[in-house]
Amino acid sequence: MRRREFVTLLGSAAVAGPLAARAQSTMPTIGVLNSRAPGESSRLLDAFREGLNDRGFVEGHNVKIEYRFANNQNERLPALAADLVQRQVTVIVSMAGTPGALAAKSATKVIPIVFQAGVDPVAAGLVASLSRPEGNLTGVSQLLSSTFAKQIELLHELVPKASIIALLINPTNQLHSQPLLRDLEAGARTLGLQLQVVRASTPGDFGKAYTTLLELGAGGIVIGPDIFFLAQRDQLVALAARHAVPAIYPWREGATAGGLMSYGSSQTETYRQLGIYAGRILKGGKPADLPVQQSTKVEFILNLKTAKGLGLTVPNTLIGRADEVIE
Repeated sequence: MRRREFVTLLGSAAVAGPLAARAQSTMPTIGVLNSRAPGESSRLLDAFREGLNDRGFVEGHNVKIEYRFANNQNERLPALAADLVQRQVTVIVSMAGTPGALAAKSATKVIPIVFQAGVDPVAAGLVASLSRPEGNLTGVSQLLSSTFAKQIELLHELVPKASIIALLINPTNQLHSQPLLRDLEAGARTLGLQLQVVRASTPGDFGKAYTTLLELGAGGIVIGPDIFFLAQRDQLVALAARHAVPAIYPWREGATAGGLMSYGSSQTETYRQLGIYAGRILKGGKPADLPVQQSTKVEFILNLKTAKGLGLTVPNTLIGRADEVIE
């Protein structure tokens, strides 16, 4: 090789190096705000990445992801959202329900936000309307209220002799507890049942809550859709077994952890849609032009092993309607 050619090649490499580094540094970054702990999120994060892949984005290849986990402590969400804004991520994806969406909205009015919310996002002040979100937010609404009445109906079908059903709520989470109580009271009246409310906001409250529901003569319990209850599901499942109280949970983890059954929106489908919307925004879409999607897929998980332990006879019709049966 001639000396001049060698010098030219060296010069080309010197230019290519900074250009490659610059290209890597300009790779878009998604800031993920997650209310759960890292070990609890792998299945859902896989669904999110699948949605991203559908839009042509692969983590580590043409998009970076900054993860922030609140470890089931909602009070940490504002600081985590502020950190993502400080790092100037391209888009924020809130996987922390309505509290996470509100935290992200308070942190920035500029960075696009894709949220997952369990209550009406219009009533919560997240968007102007579902069809025309306006501002810098859009996302997926699970509208948990549409599943509440079904939960009490399923519980009644499994324990038809129970005339009193308890509802466990977290009194510090008014965003979820108020619509939950309203819709379950309506569902109970339709079935001719009496609904009794028990409350817990710390792990130490659970024992008292179960003592109270037994004193009230409740024949079953509906566990409210609170992230705190999700984090403490093992304790709740153990208490339900110890006191022989049939319980229904709003997330599949309740049933897979040993609870009697669960009924609620499909979390994997919701997270996949979050990935799709994040990908659309990375390709130039504006949140204001992306209508809030409503999750319509639900999952009914039935744990026959737990039912047997409680001495319950499960109708074949109920088994046939389950999306997943644990034996």
